[in-house]
Amino acid sequence: MIWHLTMKWRAALDRELAPLGITSAQYSVLASLYGLTRGGGRPSQRELADFSGLEAMYVSKLVRALERAGLVERAPNPADTRAVRLQVTEQGAQVVAAARAKVVQLEEERLAPLGGPASPRSAALREALGVLLSHAMATPGERPPAGHH
Repeated sequence: MIWHLTMKWRAALDRELAPLGITSAQYSVLASLYGLTRGGGRPSQRELADFSGLEAMYVSKLVRALERAGLVERAPNPADTRAVRLQVTEQGAQVVAAARAKVVQLEEERLAPLGGPASPRSAALREALGVLLSHAMATPGERPPAGHH
């Protein structure tokens, strides 16, 4: 049931984000990068992968697509020639803001049957999903990303 729900919610999110020119996966990376860079930081792709909880190779692919779209800039890292530093462009920040509004609206609509995002039932769902996510992260061969529980 979780898989079916995830697929339906992701498809709905992809439909909402399509007019902005991004997918739900790209939004995940762009919003994570935006959060990491608001204080002036310029994380590496590895740091972004760890923060977002996505595989490094997948993040690399998504970052390249976001760069082609003019939403992200990649620059050499003077401290590590194998790494690049990432930054959200001004256009990327505008897309994040517009996308965030759509994500919040969709979350409110999707959680309405449980009483809305702030309801006790929604809180219980978040807690149960957090337990399942923690268990999945602890599965042998999987490494929990930094900053997630």
